[in-house]
Amino acid sequence: MGQVRRLAVALALIAGFMVVEFVGAVLSGSLALMSDAGHMATDALGLGMALAASVAAERASADTRRTYGLYRLEILAALANAVLLLAVAGYVVFEAVGRFGNPPEVMTGSMLAIALVGLVVNLVAWRVLSGGRSRPLNLEAASLEVVADTIGSVAVVAAAVTITLTDWWIVDPVLGAAVGLYVVPRAVRIGRRAIAILVEAAPRRVDVTMVGDQLAEIPGVIDVHDLHVWSLTSEMDIATAHLMTTAETDPHAVLDRARAMLQANHGIAHATLQVEPETHTGCSEVRW
Repeated sequence: MGQVRRLAVALALIAGFMVVEFVGAVLSGSLALMSDAGHMATDALGLGMALAASVAAERASADTRRTYGLYRLEILAALANAVLLLAVAGYVVFEAVGRFGNPPEVMTGSMLAIALVGLVVNLVAWRVLSGGRSRPLNLEAASLEVVADTIGSVAVVAAAVTITLTDWWIVDPVLGAAVGLYVVPRAVRIGRRAIAILVEAAPRRVDVTMVGDQLAEIPGVIDVHDLHVWSLTSEMDIATAHLMTTAETDPHAVLDRARAMLQANHGIAHATLQVEPETHTGCSEVRW
């Protein structure tokens, strides 16, 4: 089964059961189930982003208006995912706090049945994503999303069993709040990364000062300016720079060495480099 097909099957499983879990949470009155449903919704978005990225990677084509194609759609979806994660977590925690003093009774039978089915769905989705010989990064990330959701389903099952055996109704809001808070750090991390990419900040893994220093060490290069490094989308970094050389330096050799260094040392496969002789003027007029 190909990567795109695996992601599509997993997305259909997760998104389909998410609707069932939301309805079940409303009918049973379980906040823990509602929290897990919200987590499953964000996982569905995460799978959708991975699917979109895979399709874009296979079919992306630039044109005169979208010269970089549609890769940034993945980042916009990631930001929306982060906002939704925080909204769901905030709602669940707010509801949980209100229930601590007088936790309502929940229909543990429905809660347990739905959680068990959800656990099976998550395990099947994980098996689908884990199949095949290739394990691309976005498929690995999608698989981790499903694993996290599986943990949430296990927690809901534990809550339903505990309430059934002990009548400790407070377990439901406590566990609901715990699952809600569990997603907050991930939401913040996703949101910060998405915003950093959208504002074209240099990726954290790239030391821009080191990039400039290593470019300046190339034989014949006497100055490096207008150096910019940013991410087009996750795991796809781009660099541009002007390399000033002595008049007698072969620009082809400088260009080849610079591109090879950026790829080998910093993982930057797409670089646009302008090699200019020291007699060239005009670059200083650029102020942004």
